[in-house]
Amino acid sequence: MILVTGGTGLVGSHLLFKLVSNDSSVRAIYRRAHKLESVKKVFSYYTDDVETFYNKIEWVEANINDIPSLEAAFIDITHVYHCAAFISFEPNKYHELRKINIKGTANIVNLCISNTVKKLCYISSIAAIGNEPNEDTLVTEKTEWNPEADNSVYAITKYGAEIEVWRGTQEGVDAVIVNPGIILGPGFWNAGGSGSLFKQIYKGLKFYPKGTSGYVDVWNVVDCMTKLMNSSLKNERYILIAENLTFKIFQDKVAKALNVKSANKEASSLLLSVAWRLDWLSHKLFGKRRKLSKQMAKSISSKIVFDNSKLKKELHFSFTPIDDSITRVSKYYLDESG
Repeated sequence: MILVTGGTGLVGSHLLFKLVSNDSSVRAIYRRAHKLESVKKVFSYYTDDVETFYNKIEWVEANINDIPSLEAAFIDITHVYHCAAFISFEPNKYHELRKINIKGTANIVNLCISNTVKKLCYISSIAAIGNEPNEDTLVTEKTEWNPEADNSVYAITKYGAEIEVWRGTQEGVDAVIVNPGIILGPGFWNAGGSGSLFKQIYKGLKFYPKGTSGYVDVWNVVDCMTKLMNSSLKNERYILIAENLTFKIFQDKVAKALNVKSANKEASSLLLSVAWRLDWLSHKLFGKRRKLSKQMAKSISSKIVFDNSKLKKELHFSFTPIDDSITRVSKYYLDESG
């Protein structure tokens, strides 16, 4: 039986749909019952028979930091997809990020070891991969993490989670790690991921950052994860990027697909420097949530290019063009926004 953590998120819900479509025996854990509606919403994009597919999943209420509930979820499990994570770039959320991303992953790894799980797939992030000092140098799976760099709190905890997975491989658990970039998929328009990017662009953005990032379709992520789990490949990590694009080009493409105006002003380094300081001050004075940290301002201004050749070579994988992903996701958004 397969166990999926984080099944109520973007990747997890798409992964569950693929697994049950293939008649796999699947168990998924959830923390809050109302989040299960998000899974049904995602399923509705791909089938009219939502309940039939949804009811194929054995749902277990559990928390990745609650060992007793996790132990029950691991009964008879042979393969684990660990998708659960806390995504935040707010510096004040560091301890919560550590608890969920690092400690939670350590708990999953420990139970994989004690239950002699055959294989673990962990979904990490390109944030956990080191950056090359030279902008012209491709970032690969071998690019070394620099602990002395001014890394974001999210990146630090995703890297820490990867360390826990590598520990598990030393204690007998075969594992693969995938490092996707910005994942494009429908739904979760208010959740802070790529869905919210489509929503923000639709409502109108004035500025675009001058940096670059890597993008990938959610179905590519899911397909790579399942192919890796069903392969003989083990104890390796893979960058999942279809294309590297500037934020300007990405925003232009999405705006065109949504039939709205794109941002036409570059957010300079000086502007972002002022913005993150004002954001910090607003948090300190009024307790408002951080929207822009120093590390995020630096990240969205950086030109980082990721190399996906390892995955393409070892899995003979072809990525979906980002234009196709944007068109598809934009259509779902427009259909739902009326």
